[in-house]
Amino acid sequence: MQRREFALGLSALAVAAAWPQIPAWAAGEAIEGKTYKRLANPQPVEEPGKIEVIEFFGYWCPHCNALEPALDAWARKLPPDVVFKRIPVSWQAMQEPYQKLYYALRALGLGPEINAKVFAAVHVQHLRLDTDAGLAAFASANAIDKSKLADAMRSFTVVTHSNMAKKAWAAYGLDSVPSLVVNGRYLVQAQGDGAGQATMEAVDAVIRKVRAKG
Repeated sequence: MQRREFALGLSALAVAAAWPQIPAWAAGEAIEGKTYKRLANPQPVEEPGKIEVIEFFGYWCPHCNALEPALDAWARKLPPDVVFKRIPVSWQAMQEPYQKLYYALRALGLGPEINAKVFAAVHVQHLRLDTDAGLAAFASANAIDKSKLADAMRSFTVVTHSNMAKKAWAAYGLDSVPSLVVNGRYLVQAQGDGAGQATMEAVDAVIRKVRAKG
C-alpha cells in the first residue's frame, strides 16, 4: 500500500517492507485484527439500508494499480445490497491533478472502464498526468477532447468534489492507499502486489459480517 511516507521520499521498497502482512482467514470469516481493523473514526454511510464500500486510492499509487484488476472485476458483480464508491486521495501538491482528473473524467460522462486506461498511462506508459503535456497526450490517445478535459479539471464541480474528498480522507483518519472501508467503520488494506483477489475476498468477508449483524 502507498503510505504518507511517500511524500518524505522513502522508496517503494522501503514502504513495502513496512507493510503489515494480513494472515489468511479461516473459512472466509472476518476476523478483527487479521481480516480487518475497526476504525477509530467511523463515519456515517450515505445510503441507509445499503452496505457501503469505499476505496481510497490514487492513480499515482503503484499498489492501487496492482489492485485495480481484481477490484474492477469485483465491482462489476456487486450484490443488490452493496454500493461501491471511490475517493481519490492527495496529500501533496503533485497528487492533486490526479485527484481532479478522476472527477473530471466523471464530469465528462466517462464510465469506470476509463480507470484502467489512466492507470496504464501512468504506470505502463509513464505519462506525467500532473502536466499539461501529459494530460494532452492521454486525452489524444483516448479520444477525449483535451480542451474539455482541461476545462473540467478547473470547473467548480471538480474542485468541490476534490475538496470533499480531502475532507473525507481526513475524517476517516487513514494514512495509506489503497484502503477499503466497509460501512464506514471497518478497514481492509491491500495485502500487497499480487494479492488483489485475496484483498477483495477479505472485503467480501467483512460484507458478510455486516450483513449478518443486520
